[in-house]
Amino acid sequence: MLSVVICTRNRPDTVGQAIESVAECDFSDYDIHIMDQSTDAQTQEIVAGLARRFEHKLAIHYHHLDKAGLSRAYNAGLRATSGEIIACTDDDVVVAKDWLAQIERAFARDVQAGLLYGQVLIPQSLQEAEQQGIIVPSLPIPKAKRFIRGKGFKVFGMGANMAMRRSFAERVGGFDEALGGGGPLRSSQDFDFAYRMYLAGAAVLLEPSVKVDHYGTRTREQWPATMKAYGIGDGAFYAKHIRCGDVFAAWLFAKVLAKSGRRHLKHLLLERRVREDDYTPNLWNGIREASKFAIDRKSRLYRETDKGKLTVTEANAVTGVQRTDQAS
Repeated sequence: MLSVVICTRNRPDTVGQAIESVAECDFSDYDIHIMDQSTDAQTQEIVAGLARRFEHKLAIHYHHLDKAGLSRAYNAGLRATSGEIIACTDDDVVVAKDWLAQIERAFARDVQAGLLYGQVLIPQSLQEAEQQGIIVPSLPIPKAKRFIRGKGFKVFGMGANMAMRRSFAERVGGFDEALGGGGPLRSSQDFDFAYRMYLAGAAVLLEPSVKVDHYGTRTREQWPATMKAYGIGDGAFYAKHIRCGDVFAAWLFAKVLAKSGRRHLKHLLLERRVREDDYTPNLWNGIREASKFAIDRKSRLYRETDKGKLTVTEANAVTGVQRTDQAS
């Protein structure tokens, strides 16, 4: 059996089509769990209607969470589901008909697979808008890749199209609730989860056959705030593992800084001016904010302190698009 988790907060205009697309997958023996952090009842009403409509095929379960936070919602989804494979998508996504079938095949082929990322594509209806300046976060995957400890790792993935094997997810302790949209450290919960999977001996798969269309958009004016959240989260992600004495994490972080430095130098030489950058300076802000938290070195999860609290911040921050291009 497979279980699907969809985390949502105040998006009644898109969550219905997301759930409907999952319910219409050509697959049997699965259920859907909606982890809702909305501040009104609109999403609950939409889910209730869809549960009645599809009750002949599958169960659609509604869960309301009082406290916002994407990692918190993922962890609640892990606790609520029973499937050995848990597939996750977002509330502004439409999945392909064979989405679950392709996920099942990928995990069946590889018993070491703990985490899978599929393609997040720009739908045809938004391609013209993107050309006019609207930003549609996406994640194309040209070819299948497999990362496992000792054979390379890449910081790459998007939670809008993600699946995991329960046994590995439980082994690493789930998602770090200090990271991710709504958490105090803003983003990078997916990168951190993938890295801890990798450290636990799981294979991380990039699978182009697993496809979704992403309808979430950002304007040019909104994008700097999104990049700020990426920088803070990424800085906190790298800092945690470096504080644990992880030399490989330090090397990955050094590559991020080197790549950013090359881009700034190239821009300065070609444009004769300093390149605007909302991401790199916030890596250091993320490191500073993360220093307020303690670390459980066994699980590599942040823990609260007197200065570092798991408070709710920007609950709807977009997370997970590719920010860097690191590979060993």
